[in-house]
Amino acid sequence: MHSTTELIDRAAALGFDAVAITLHEKQLDLSPHRPHAERCGVVLIPGIERTIEGKHVLLLNFSRGTEQVRTFADLAELRAVEPGLVIAPHAFFPSRSCLRGKLEAHAELFDAVEWNAMYSTRLNFNIAAERWARAHGKPLVGNGDVHLLEQLGTTYSLVDAKPDADAICEAIRHGRVEVVTTPHSDVGAAWLFAKLFVSTKIPREWGTRRAPVPNPA
Repeated sequence: MHSTTELIDRAAALGFDAVAITLHEKQLDLSPHRPHAERCGVVLIPGIERTIEGKHVLLLNFSRGTEQVRTFADLAELRAVEPGLVIAPHAFFPSRSCLRGKLEAHAELFDAVEWNAMYSTRLNFNIAAERWARAHGKPLVGNGDVHLLEQLGTTYSLVDAKPDADAICEAIRHGRVEVVTTPHSDVGAAWLFAKLFVSTKIPREWGTRRAPVPNPA
């Protein structure tokens, strides 16, 4: 487990210019954390990993309404009034919460598709996501899926935009983004999955999912 301050400090140490913080089902109020982030030179992008009709969806840079989205019809309504970014996370991983067929059914609602850091040299469910994104003309974004601080840095996005949340999201929407990623070794991935499993069994104040989105200097 780690705090938002620890995440910001770690992101700054690794040279990230921006970080999107997307808790499960709750959009964190970033205002108390912005002064520290600004001192560290890190832009904070608001977000949430929302469960919509049983499937995980990342909603970035929406100012309001994300916690009330329960259906894809709700998401369409939110998109009509808010200029946020909608990303398909771990879309083809083997979990009931992954979009899979729902991504095809609601393709028009998604701005980008995630390349998730949780993969190894021999097991990679991102390949299907990459294939789908290419076929539908959607950009790929690198996401650390950071539940543990040690996950930060293996997969991230280089975005051609000034260090500003609106500019970063707009650049991603228009495909000015590049994924930088390094696979885990098979042993490293197994160890990380084990630590993640144990960490979910420990009571904590809130769950986390964080997607580093750095902007090149």
